[in-house]
Amino acid sequence: MQPQYHPTKYWHKLDDGRIQCDLCPRFCKLHAGQQGLCFVRANYNEQIVSTTYGRSSGFCIDPIEKKPLNHFLPGTPVLSFGTAGCNLACKFCQNWDMSKSREMDTLADQASPQAIALTAAENGCRSVAYTYNDPVIFHEYAIDVAAACREKNIKSVAVTAGYMCAEPRKEFFAAMDAANVDLKAFTEEFYWKITGGHLQPVLDTLLYIKHETNVWLELTTLLIPDKNDSSEELEAMTEWVVRELGPDVPMHFTAFHPDWKMLDVPATPFNTLTRAREIALKNGVRYAYTGNVHDKGGESTYCHQCGQRLIGRDWYVLSEWNLDAQGGCTVCGTTCAGLFEANPGAWGARRLPVRIAAAL
Repeated sequence: MQPQYHPTKYWHKLDDGRIQCDLCPRFCKLHAGQQGLCFVRANYNEQIVSTTYGRSSGFCIDPIEKKPLNHFLPGTPVLSFGTAGCNLACKFCQNWDMSKSREMDTLADQASPQAIALTAAENGCRSVAYTYNDPVIFHEYAIDVAAACREKNIKSVAVTAGYMCAEPRKEFFAAMDAANVDLKAFTEEFYWKITGGHLQPVLDTLLYIKHETNVWLELTTLLIPDKNDSSEELEAMTEWVVRELGPDVPMHFTAFHPDWKMLDVPATPFNTLTRAREIALKNGVRYAYTGNVHDKGGESTYCHQCGQRLIGRDWYVLSEWNLDAQGGCTVCGTTCAGLFEANPGAWGARRLPVRIAAAL
């Protein structure tokens, strides 16, 4: 299967004949025929093209809580897909078979934006998620899919590390309705040594989403033993979130398991996750969660005013629902931040692979 060379617009020519990609802060400078670090953007015919437009590593219907999004249409199904490649080089990548793939055969499925939107609608999905690898690198495809979805009143969810430049960031998030951004750590040393990127562009993305868009935002931090899990770093991170983004941005602290190039690092202890959650709550984060572990208390949503359990969760299954039709606590009436409907979805924990037969 040959790659689809799709034109892009965030690039410029350099005096030495190379072309610089301006999508993300890597600013890859490419000779003719070269690919960027992400693997999927290349210098072809004196322009930067996307080589994976319209091609996916697979489609699957998931619970929205798996993204994870706990405050965005809880209990509903989301059609999820990704491509191949990534613009970061995280040594701990837990989707490395897709995000680090340089094999075009990884991209087994083809689908037009319209076919994806139609499949989502036919399967009762309330949203489509751009995930598994970072949608930043399939920027054009994600935006076109989002436009097709909006025509069918289906929302778009970005699961991203937020490592992108200002101009493409503006266009990308104008197409999105919700985002879960991986705030991988809160030190420049971690970003540079372990992801090959930098912290500040991610913080800039978070500030932009929160203050310049209507996109619903949640954060995820994978806690890696002795890398980004110190109490000092968690204090600094959660204080920054409350101060700069506000107390209503949910934070998910998830467990690492040995993978990719960090097989020698142990899995995250359960008490590390609970400690992180406690620090976040202490510092004013109203909605803090544990993830990748079975923890009914840490998975559930509580009223920040009276403490009532608003949404009970057991893994990805909703067990309680104590929100009124306006998204308020049924005990004290305090509004819970997020996008809720009068009744929760009932998708549960199912994971349903989907094939999309439509050609481009």
